[in-house]
Amino acid sequence: MTETTLDAPRRSAASSAVPATTDAADRARQRRRRRRTRRWAVGVPLWILAIAFLAPFAWMLSTSFKNELDAYAVPMEWIPSPAELSNYTTVLFGEDSILPAFANSVFVALLRVAGELVTATMAGYAFARFTFKGRDKVFLLYLATAIIPAQLLLVPRFIYFQQLGLYDTLWALILPGMFTVLGTFLMRQFFVAQPSEFAEAARMDGASEWRIFTRIYVPLASPVMAALGILAFVWSWNDYETPLVLISSPEMYTLPLSLTSFTNEQGALSPGLAMAASVVTIVPVLVVFLLLQRRFVQALTHTGIK
Repeated sequence: MTETTLDAPRRSAASSAVPATTDAADRARQRRRRRRTRRWAVGVPLWILAIAFLAPFAWMLSTSFKNELDAYAVPMEWIPSPAELSNYTTVLFGEDSILPAFANSVFVALLRVAGELVTATMAGYAFARFTFKGRDKVFLLYLATAIIPAQLLLVPRFIYFQQLGLYDTLWALILPGMFTVLGTFLMRQFFVAQPSEFAEAARMDGASEWRIFTRIYVPLASPVMAALGILAFVWSWNDYETPLVLISSPEMYTLPLSLTSFTNEQGALSPGLAMAASVVTIVPVLVVFLLLQRRFVQALTHTGIK
């Protein structure tokens, strides 16, 4: 009789624990189902958008392996048969090879990126860490220059560089690209967000301002500098208007100008050659972005850009 009385609470506790465990498992399964549903609801539209954005690149790659007649065929053949490599050999090693223009674009882009990183980093640090009269007003005035359309500056630049003897040289493309409002703004926003205790501790140890800048803040700013380098490289690589106005000699052409030289016998743009040259042009941009994409994301996080 006593054993039965003692076992009754145990049985009741076990029976109550089973529904509780079942309810917890049901709730966990429901949460998993809701997560899967949300992933599908978000993932499917994103995949559709990705395919829509990649379709022009797929068309460009497909056309680069076609001759001129097949390029205009309707309906379009996404997989060319047979695939021809003659377009690539023509644009790389033919009479109108893009390799000189490719070298010019690399030279211009590297110097522009290096120059912009130096000037933007130093200017951003000065606006963020130095205290002088009218600092904020000067910075706002500098930001206000960004509202001026770039097209309005092409003619003044043309006259200015012509007087300096830099017209029809690659330096006419390099020098203006070394100073940008966006680069200074990005670097300033990063340096403002950094704790001032780093600099104060270094000053107590006798470090100079230049040493504080180069040894403490510049290493911390490497993600933002990488992001700015990607943007500056893409802007320089794809710049068409500036070379069109400031460059006249074919040997000084950059890639955007060189792409317009692939025409057929009637003077119209040859689609196969133009697309093959475009594929070659895009490859360096993809390589740069793939190598620095992690730092690019880190920079957006550190600067607060959404």
